[in-house]
Amino acid sequence: MGPALRDEIAATYEEGTLVKKALSCGLPALFALLALALAGLIWYAPQHAQRAQAAVSYSGLHVSGNQLLNGAGQPVRPLGVDRSGTEYMCDASGDTTVFDGPSDAASVAAMMSWHINAVRLPLNEDCWLGINGYPAAQYTAAQYRQAIIDYVNLLTANNLITILDLHWSAPGTQQANKQLAMPDLDHAPAFWTSVANTFKSNSSVIFDLYNEPFTTSWDCWLNGSTAANASPCTDVPFAVAGMQTLVNTVRATGATNVIMLGGLAYANDLSGWLSHKPSDPLNNLAASFHLYNFNTCNYVNCWVLTVAPVAAQVPVIAGEIGENDCAHGFIDMAMAWLDQNNIGYLAWAWDTYNCWSFPSLISDYNGTPTPYGQGLLNHLTDLANGVTPTPTPTPVPGHYCAVHYSASYWTGGMTANITISNISNASIVGWTLVFTFPGDQQITAGWSATWSQQGQQVTARDIGYNDVIAAGSSVSIGFNGTWTSNHTDPTVFTLNGVTCNTV
Repeated sequence: MGPALRDEIAATYEEGTLVKKALSCGLPALFALLALALAGLIWYAPQHAQRAQAAVSYSGLHVSGNQLLNGAGQPVRPLGVDRSGTEYMCDASGDTTVFDGPSDAASVAAMMSWHINAVRLPLNEDCWLGINGYPAAQYTAAQYRQAIIDYVNLLTANNLITILDLHWSAPGTQQANKQLAMPDLDHAPAFWTSVANTFKSNSSVIFDLYNEPFTTSWDCWLNGSTAANASPCTDVPFAVAGMQTLVNTVRATGATNVIMLGGLAYANDLSGWLSHKPSDPLNNLAASFHLYNFNTCNYVNCWVLTVAPVAAQVPVIAGEIGENDCAHGFIDMAMAWLDQNNIGYLAWAWDTYNCWSFPSLISDYNGTPTPYGQGLLNHLTDLANGVTPTPTPTPVPGHYCAVHYSASYWTGGMTANITISNISNASIVGWTLVFTFPGDQQITAGWSATWSQQGQQVTARDIGYNDVIAAGSSVSIGFNGTWTSNHTDPTVFTLNGVTCNTV
């Protein structure tokens, strides 16, 4: 991953402290009007999500249709945690361990007490290959690899699925100390050749080819490029190893392991996944989806329109879920929807940093949950005990939201106040309001939301502390702006892709 506050994450490791920095990146609002077709309906998916069970074997993993099966043909749904650290603990001279925290049997037992069946392990390209001066730490690349091998063997011995992901990489002589838009053609094929050869005999291991792609081109994602900024990867300043190249690379080793592939927009956009699905002679591919409260596709209608169609054809695994507010309202809603659609998920992250910007699930490696982690623990405990989660309904136009827009104008200037009301019978967790100016208004400053404007279209997102609008409640936001010749008020507003009533 990334840590929380993502859409783009850059990360550095300085003087023993992990510093995660987030830059904002937006996915175009492609889905705003499509929800109108759902008028008058509330959608509930089947309530038969599988739960993690120790009695089920996780060897022999393979894909059949849209299901992940074990060697006995039993359906498997990965539910677990991301174990961050192995991507950054090798990039500084002061580092003495491969893992950030313990990696022994007791630490695995603590994770298993949360009723997980899967652990996702981020890897560093340079540290695995021993190139570009990495590991910079006080151990060798061979020791780095052996530590990973030992940990995977420990997880396998405890009947846990391991997902290995290429997290940090870099082209040429650059060092892999952050995440980039796509895997590099220089080293990523060599990385996956080595990793696949190392773990191809372990059928409990899944290969997640690249953490969070953020090129804007699906053609680039699939086919890669041969030079910096070359078509179709014009937004990537190095030669790219496309997903087809990496699938071919893994299969050339004889590895039959299941392969995960994350979509665009930091794996939050699966809209082009099916139409750009790589060819795999084994048909052993799964889609990887990342979901945080601050992502663009962070609401049910978006999941219905872009994730559910993929999950109908191939297994989907949410390799990272989380929220950056030290709470669990968002992941509660997300996990319920993922359960309904038989989609597995792993929460970021089993580390002891903070529960907002990282965010961390635990406050110590005995498994004491943070307020955020408590939500995951509660949910997985319910699943383990056979408790059926409350279904997450699809919002319905006319019964979801109401917007009151009021503006004052003077020559060349304006102030507008907007009240967003929740008229449904469930809390709205995470919200994005979109509207279009009929005139030439331009926003200059706003409050109580994150504001952006492209042409005449305006987007306002919650800012964390006001992300929950309880049923029957409202939130107020506003902005100042300018106008030149036309200040006609907007009349159509969508919240999380659903058209609101105007009042």
